[in-house]
Amino acid sequence: MKNNEEFNYVIKKVNAIFNDVLENDDIKINYETTVKDIDEWDSLSHIALVVSIEKSFQIRFTAKEIQDFKNVGEMCEGILLKLGNKK
Repeated sequence: MKNNEEFNYVIKKVNAIFNDVLENDDIKINYETTVKDIDEWDSLSHIALVVSIEKSFQIRFTAKEIQDFKNVGEMCEGILLKLGNKK
């Protein structure tokens, strides 16, 4: 994993996207957060979350990458990996 500062920046930005897409400002995500932890996170909102995250970070995930994420932390690590490869 990259340094904590980069990870914290990414997870805060992802949290804001979750709040916006799921229309719930009370949602607070962390590394271990999964779909089971957030009532509003269903299959349709999952697509909206991924699209919003991709647009926000100007990256693209493959279908396999999206399927392989076990929690929000792994997704954030995937974002950092993609951002690192863009440099």
